[in-house]
Amino acid sequence: MNAYADILLALLSGAFVGSVLGLVGAGGAMLTVPILLYLFHYSAIHATTASLAVVFIAALFGVIPKARTRDVLYREAFTVWTLGLVTNLGGSVLAKQLAPSIITGGFAVVLILAGTSMLRGAVKDRPERKIPFALLLLISLVIGAMTGIFGIGGGFMAIPILVLFFHTPQNKAAGTSLLIIALNCLTSFLGHHSIWHEIRWSIPAAIAISAVIVSTVASHFSKRVPATHLRRAFAAVLYAIALFTILKTWFLK
Repeated sequence: MNAYADILLALLSGAFVGSVLGLVGAGGAMLTVPILLYLFHYSAIHATTASLAVVFIAALFGVIPKARTRDVLYREAFTVWTLGLVTNLGGSVLAKQLAPSIITGGFAVVLILAGTSMLRGAVKDRPERKIPFALLLLISLVIGAMTGIFGIGGGFMAIPILVLFFHTPQNKAAGTSLLIIALNCLTSFLGHHSIWHEIRWSIPAAIAISAVIVSTVASHFSKRVPATHLRRAFAAVLYAIALFTILKTWFLK
């Protein structure tokens, strides 16, 4: 009976993740990791590894319709992915050596940064200048490291990079970001292959299936809700999760 209850809870959790993905267009991993940590009691490394699989599947299904409408820029996606490849794989190896408190504490910091980026509003399509290549390299390395260590695709950073550096329209930036997320998550997931056998996969699988279905439906309603309201609400959720993660890591053991 507990197994059925866990699957039901996983499906409901996936529906929540999918609704955020469909309405906001980002944040799947930032919700999946704490769900696995605190609802299903996965260890930090198991939660981040399983999250990579969930986000890869969700991003892959999200990029397919974007590819059909030619809203994916493959050269730019592979450029950002390639530049961050070293830190992505390096982070995958490093994550296995880090203490759980370091992973969850760093994850909380990333949540705060992501929430703050949401409050700044969308990046405009008419940038005043290009980002220097050195800065692009640095940000790509940071995205790779975040994916490898924390199981996060880095979509909240990828879209501004595409718009500012490549002068990409918002719709194409969103599609290209999904491909970057899929590539980064798949790369890091392969880097975690040594612990695949330790993970209970029924829960992440249920979350992924539910998230894909609900995000597809929710995406059709995203234009009916003001984007500013969605981003502010999601930022509040991220701040709340970050605070809980900090308390759980260092004060509520």
